[in-house]
Amino acid sequence: MTIKEIQEEIIDEFSMFDDWMERYEYIIELGKSLPIINAANKLEENLIKGCQSKVWLYSELDADKVKFSADSDAILTKGIVALLLRVFSDQKPADILNADTTFIDKIGLKEHLSPTRANGLVSMLKQIKMYAIAQQTKI
Repeated sequence: MTIKEIQEEIIDEFSMFDDWMERYEYIIELGKSLPIINAANKLEENLIKGCQSKVWLYSELDADKVKFSADSDAILTKGIVALLLRVFSDQKPADILNADTTFIDKIGLKEHLSPTRANGLVSMLKQIKMYAIAQQTKI
């Protein structure tokens, strides 16, 4: 699936919920399904700066696609990163760099986060793009 197709799928899923409590619960459930990051990659250098919670994000190149793994010590943040990885993991670096993130606004995520969590979301997106740049140089 393309990044755009995945984003459309997420927008459709979120439109099924009537209120934000249900959406938060869904995000938390997504976090529970996040594959655990390899302990060897849960390093200080893989911590995202600017997040209120601890978020580890790791990337590797598999063929010509970037694969991400992540973890967080906070359940909501873990769900947010799971949502982002669903969109960006297993995609080509150029596609990640050229992707827009309007799905975040369309589902209303940023406006329903505290300012510190919203800043963390921006930091996660920046780090995903930085990893894509780094991985692109390896192709």
